[in-house]
Amino acid sequence: MCGIVGYAGENSAASVIIESLKKLEYRGYDSAGISVLGSGIDTYKSVGKIINLEAIIPEKISGNIGIGHTRWATHGRPSTINAHPHNSGNPCKISVVHNGIIENYMALKEQLTAEGYEFKSETDTEVVAHLLHKHIYGKPEGTETKCELLTGLREALKEIEGSYALAVLCADEQGKLVLARKDSPLVIGLGNGENFAASDVTAFLNYTRDVIFVNDFETAVLTPTSVEIFDREGKIREKKIEKIEWDFEAAEKAGYEHFMLKEIHEQVSAIHNTLAGKFSELEGTISLKELNMTEDEIKKLSRVQILACGTSWHAGLLGKYLFEQLAGIHCDIDICSEYRYRSPVISDGTLAIAITQSGETADTLAAVREVMSYHCPTLAITNVVGSTITRETNSVLYTRAGPEIGVAATKTFSTQLTLLYLLAVKFALSRGKLSPNYVKGFITDLRKIPGQIQQILSQKEVVKECAENFAQAKSYFFLGRHLNYPIALEGALKLKEISYLHAEGFAAGELKHGPIALLEKGTPVVTIATRGQTYDKVLSNIKEVKARDATVIAVADNKDTEIGKYADVVLTIPQSSELLSPLLSVVILQLLAYYTALARGCSIDKPRNLAKSVTVE
Repeated sequence: MCGIVGYAGENSAASVIIESLKKLEYRGYDSAGISVLGSGIDTYKSVGKIINLEAIIPEKISGNIGIGHTRWATHGRPSTINAHPHNSGNPCKISVVHNGIIENYMALKEQLTAEGYEFKSETDTEVVAHLLHKHIYGKPEGTETKCELLTGLREALKEIEGSYALAVLCADEQGKLVLARKDSPLVIGLGNGENFAASDVTAFLNYTRDVIFVNDFETAVLTPTSVEIFDREGKIREKKIEKIEWDFEAAEKAGYEHFMLKEIHEQVSAIHNTLAGKFSELEGTISLKELNMTEDEIKKLSRVQILACGTSWHAGLLGKYLFEQLAGIHCDIDICSEYRYRSPVISDGTLAIAITQSGETADTLAAVREVMSYHCPTLAITNVVGSTITRETNSVLYTRAGPEIGVAATKTFSTQLTLLYLLAVKFALSRGKLSPNYVKGFITDLRKIPGQIQQILSQKEVVKECAENFAQAKSYFFLGRHLNYPIALEGALKLKEISYLHAEGFAAGELKHGPIALLEKGTPVVTIATRGQTYDKVLSNIKEVKARDATVIAVADNKDTEIGKYADVVLTIPQSSELLSPLLSVVILQLLAYYTALARGCSIDKPRNLAKSVTVE
């Protein structure tokens, strides 16, 4: 949620921050604001997108130190008053931007109000500004500093419960900005005569690719020429400088109308990148060098525990089928927001796999910390190098999908699935459940997937026509069985996310256990009907739907000559193995969601109420 940026350099801070915020707008677009440190602190805020903020900022605003924020509302409705930065003092002495949630803000607010501080907003963040002011200036009307900003920040953080990435300015400390982090992403960019801070490296990639990832409980001081990072005891930390290998051009639209459409198309190359160097077709072997597990440890596995949220949970649900079907390992999957509240039972021989595209999902991180308290080995599947999850798990498998800007995940989902396929087959090989010959055939089929996705994309106009025909439907149903059940759930989620249509995914056999009562004449029912062990059962489900006068949109193999007898519309995918067909079916559903949203005039890349990285609970 939310995006923060900070700048200390030789250029106009306002212009750099505005451009950086535009790169982070996918994290939240309810409101935005900046503060610039000149002779004092100048703050500008507006409701809506960054362009609205840009319009109210004076052209010749002075100051080369500043902070900015784009908001996804958690506490307080979207409004100018609730927009960040939040300030304290009259005249303004402290300005703060924040990503996260202050869990004890009500208690702090009551305390500060009793001490004379006046609150203007409904947000939890404003308590940080006033609490800082109190520690540095002593009282609301105080103007003389009692300690430095960094010292005051450390003292204030001792009273704060919750998650935060903070960037702070103080009117009496020229030439610097101060940062702090706990459970929310924060990265520093190192430039020449200028330094940057942001929630995501995309904010400053057009300025530098040299970065330092800030860890939990660390604070930092940025000036135009220096970066100092401190641990929770105030000791200077030596930090590794990492280089981001992709540049910002990779995050531009490249001629596509929307990032989402570009990223749907990029699945062809993204899956190639995920697969690179991970198998030998000649030998029938899978090589996952990043997996810190011996063959003996894999053989001793008795259980896999998958932890995920949203789209990643759908990937994990398919993973459950794969681990059990291929490797013969019992697999549980939990929604992270619920996991740590149910007293999980963890036995020896369990591997926990956390799936998160950003590596910063608060619920997933909390679940990982819970499972690690049982001394359970952990593996992360993520797209973002250097993200928090990569520093907290025992092993990391990177999807290497490249930057995904559209809020609705597409290529990161496909690459998560790709890694789960490889992981399940690797485990199956190690445990003697699959032969090298079988794996050779699997690899051959897997290598065909990117080309088969390209075939689907070359026929996307058919999906567009279908979407336009049903764009005004009141409700959609998505049905799937076995491996395609998670894909049905994902298809429904995509449609909900970006078209704002009610949509539900079901295991097709469950339709008759209640949901069928909701079917009406003309209700579009998307049914994944690819060839496989449940094909005949799916045809029966289609007949049940047709008997209620609903409209069936079938996703089927292009060689299937029977499905047209039962479905009203058939959207085809290239024929593939039953095992890998979900990688193809999901592309059809992504396109269906995209073109439905387009026909309805919805904000596709920045759907209402959603953010790319959910860094709050």
